[in-house]
Amino acid sequence: MILTFFDQFSSPYLLGIPLIFLSMLLPPLLLPTPNNRWVTNRLSTLQLWLTNMITKQLMTPLNKPGHKWAIILTSLMMLLLTINLLGLLPYTFTPTTQLSMNMALAFPLWLATLLTGLRNQPTTSLGHLLPEGTPTPLIPALILIETISLFIRPLALGVRLTANLTAGHLLIQLISTAAITLLPIMPAVSALTVTILFLLTMLELAVAMIQAYVFVLLLSLYLQENI
Repeated sequence: MILTFFDQFSSPYLLGIPLIFLSMLLPPLLLPTPNNRWVTNRLSTLQLWLTNMITKQLMTPLNKPGHKWAIILTSLMMLLLTINLLGLLPYTFTPTTQLSMNMALAFPLWLATLLTGLRNQPTTSLGHLLPEGTPTPLIPALILIETISLFIRPLALGVRLTANLTAGHLLIQLISTAAITLLPIMPAVSALTVTILFLLTMLELAVAMIQAYVFVLLLSLYLQENI
């Protein structure tokens, strides 16, 4: 069977069982066990500190009414962070490289922020479609442009996350293939390629975390415009 570089974006199977299910067993093992104390060990302390820091960063741009979204945004951030990092493990699958999943996350949440603004302050929300002081001849064109930019937001959210993760995974596979191919021919060049691969893997770890944060941060900024 001839494999292509894009076969890595399909879930691998072992004895008919998707290996993504096995990798998804790892995050629940890190969750603290029920106890009558808030903090039971250092791992629980680290988890609480991380969750608290993420929540503070996401709630900073929002005013008090937007704090009702804290649980949704923090949960989404932890979900994306877990999925993105799990996808870097061998023989796993990254669901966030699929545009369909990212759009399924982006569109309903963007629509919820938009409907929240139309319900609570319809005049202000519709006023975003026409900047103040616009010359009269430009009003129809600007309304059309602002409307298109408004509806393209969920597409931009989904495509940004998909493109960044897909590009990173393709680069890792290309460089690793080159390192294996060059090993019997030019060992020195192969060693240099492995070094580049290691640095790229570290970069991809950072990208996985940054893209999860950017996705949720942009949603919080869209929410701030409508509350």
